[in-house]
Amino acid sequence: MVSCPECKGAVELREDILASEIVVCYACSSELEVIAVEPALLALAPEVEEDWGE
Repeated sequence: MVSCPECKGAVELREDILASEIVVCYACSSELEVIAVEPALLALAPEVEEDWGE
């Protein structure tokens, strides 16, 4: 279990989670990016920007 950086709620991670995967906090619905695995560290996932074909 890891704390959500947004709401401090508990986020459960799979044992085989990899860095840069995206998980969702079920308490606040924030998308979180796995920054590190050992020890597990989460951060808010970056917003995806559209490139409009550029």
